[in-house]
Amino acid sequence: MWFTNAWLTQRFTETTRVRTELRLALYTGNLISELQRMSIVPLLLARDPALTRSLSSGDFSETSAALISARDDVSAASVRLLDLSGRVVAATNRNLIGTSYASAPFFVEAQRSRDTVFTTDSMESTGTEFNYSRLLTANGTPLGVIVVEADLAKFERAWAGISDAVAVTNNDNKIILTTEPRWRGLTMAEALEARDAPTAIQRALQATADFANEPPDAYLGGAGVMQTDTRIPFRGWKMIAFTSYDSVRERVNAVLALEIMGFAIFLALAFYWLSRRARMQSLALRQESKELRALNARLTREIAEREKAQKELAVAEQTLAQSSKLAALGEMSASVSHELNQPLAAMKTYLAGARLLLQRKRGEEAMTSFQRIDDLIDRMGAITRQLKSYARKGGTAFEPVDLRDAVSSALSMMEPQLKSRTVQITRTLPRNAVMVTADRIRLEQVIINLLRNALDATKSTPEPQIEILLSDGAQAVLTVRDNGPGIADLEKLFEPFWTTKKPGEGTGLGLAISSSIASDLGGRLTARNAEAGGAVFELRLPLLSDETITDEERA
Repeated sequence: MWFTNAWLTQRFTETTRVRTELRLALYTGNLISELQRMSIVPLLLARDPALTRSLSSGDFSETSAALISARDDVSAASVRLLDLSGRVVAATNRNLIGTSYASAPFFVEAQRSRDTVFTTDSMESTGTEFNYSRLLTANGTPLGVIVVEADLAKFERAWAGISDAVAVTNNDNKIILTTEPRWRGLTMAEALEARDAPTAIQRALQATADFANEPPDAYLGGAGVMQTDTRIPFRGWKMIAFTSYDSVRERVNAVLALEIMGFAIFLALAFYWLSRRARMQSLALRQESKELRALNARLTREIAEREKAQKELAVAEQTLAQSSKLAALGEMSASVSHELNQPLAAMKTYLAGARLLLQRKRGEEAMTSFQRIDDLIDRMGAITRQLKSYARKGGTAFEPVDLRDAVSSALSMMEPQLKSRTVQITRTLPRNAVMVTADRIRLEQVIINLLRNALDATKSTPEPQIEILLSDGAQAVLTVRDNGPGIADLEKLFEPFWTTKKPGEGTGLGLAISSSIASDLGGRLTARNAEAGGAVFELRLPLLSDETITDEERA
């Protein structure tokens, strides 16, 4: 109801305001039309030879009758003929004959102009006079002045029966036409202030009306009204209309009454429906109570069965936990087998080389091979420690690592496998250090796994190629690309124990371990197929911030 009252009040108020504006447009048109019609009358009378002859001869015996006839024809308020001294020599009101208007504005200004002059004169008794005056001449000689008063008071009488209050102000903001007689000669602000003090009852009723309606533009007779203004295209005049909110309130109240009636009917239907629903629910509850008693008996029996099942479930959970431990042990064993294959193969190669060097009595070179074997043994120990950490997700000591050194170290570890095959390896590394925070051994382990996968993927390729690209921007990105057949199933690529190799050639844990290491280092390992063929692996790691890089590392 509040929303309806506000919306309808605004809508009906706007409609009333639009109607008032249309009414003011009609009033303005009628007023302008009357003024334009009256402005022609002095010109026509000034060309009347009878008036000119009477002024020249001084014989005015028939002049007043002629002016009365002209007034009736044009519906003017009055017509007066003045001689050069300003004395009335003929008039439609014979009582004015002999009256002097020597200082009147319509007489003085008419003598100064050769055109029709419009003037207004405020009269205390009759209101405002609207006069059109014109100088009468004969052969260029002034003879007198003809004054025609426009009857605009008839509009006041017409407006009084339609609108609450209408006023016309001149360019000085003085009221010259109005349906309220006491407003004449006042400004609009003064006219609105001139009202009787309201009683207590009137103030209470007005407060109620102001709350129900929009804020009033003004108060008229103690009641709030809306004010509508329009400009009259004549000498800066303006017409103002005041309309009460009674019609708006009546229309809004009619709609609100219908709304209240509908709401009351809705409430009655709602109460009836709720009472009927309550009865139905009562019957339903009785039926449910009966069913619940039967259900309670069944639940008692099921509780005993569930307790027995829970005991069996506890035994099954213990069995499942033991199976999970065995599966984890098998996964770790497979991981150890996979990660130790590479160092063992390299050690075998270095031992064979050292044996040949000793047979040729080249001991110093053989010591180099033994040193490499010792490094590989250390690496195998580190791998076993890393695999334990991988199994239990433990922490590892991190340090600043230059990715360029890690790539070079991984290539050195893969040297025996690379020499056993003819593979074109392209390595593109930046000149500046690419520093990341990582465990060097685990980082090299990832690079070795990527290189080994690339070697295995290019076994059946006629001209095998492996490209290693290292770049740094927002992140450090290591890309390993081969020209092999590509990856058949990208979704399962990083799953443990999934491999495309033949049984005995791979465990399917290399990429799974590498992906886990990349995540531990705060990076990510991704794979995709190249457009030109082959697989592309990208290792993305966060760069080491400049604040944590020491001067020695920069050097």
